[in-house]
Amino acid sequence: MKRIALIAVLSLATTAAYASCKSDAADKKLAGAAMNSFMKKCETDAKKTCDMSSAEKKLAGAAKTSFEKKCVTDAVGN
Repeated sequence: MKRIALIAVLSLATTAAYASCKSDAADKKLAGAAMNSFMKKCETDAKKTCDMSSAEKKLAGAAKTSFEKKCVTDAVGN
């Protein structure tokens, strides 16, 4: 039960904290290596969160792949 609550909080925190990684990087006025590092970490965090979210929703196969791709794209911001 605690794990489900933690996943829900993490999911809400990552989507509510900022619109996307790119907009957050722009707000922080990052450039060069700092921006690359920030974007890489942000994308890695988004992948983990989206993976946990798809597991929580019990998705598999093409539905899981599609969900995770859209989730990461939305989090990173393209």
